[in-house]
Amino acid sequence: MALHLLKLCVGAESIRDLEEWIEMRLGELRRQKQAAEQFHTTRMVPKRCDELLDGGSLYWVIKGQIAARQTLLAVRPFTDREGISRCHLVLEPKVIPVLPRPCRPFQGWRYLRTDDAPQDLGAGLGEVAEMPEDLRRELRELGLL
Repeated sequence: MALHLLKLCVGAESIRDLEEWIEMRLGELRRQKQAAEQFHTTRMVPKRCDELLDGGSLYWVIKGQIAARQTLLAVRPFTDREGISRCHLVLEPKVIPVLPRPCRPFQGWRYLRTDDAPQDLGAGLGEVAEMPEDLRRELRELGLL
């Protein structure tokens, strides 16, 4: 069974912000003639890589709510120029909105079991998926979603 990661999306105000950052970064890599793959760098290397790579995703917390996910493609440990161990989480650049759920701030990342992960918005949630992100967030905060 797949295992997922949960991470704060620092600096993003919305799912669109995250998508625009991804587009910008991939464009920079293409202009520099580098491999255009999206990755997120972390300090710690997940110990449960086999489970994460068995269909796992990185779930993003945006403005205090789990809001979106990206499929995890690879986990690449490396050592940076200062000799510090780090890790690239290689992600599918497609951002998938999920049913918003509150999440308190934390440092680093956390494991997220599949049965604890929020449902994708496109999975039979019709009208909710069509709502603007801000409206979904407000309705969730009010306990109406």
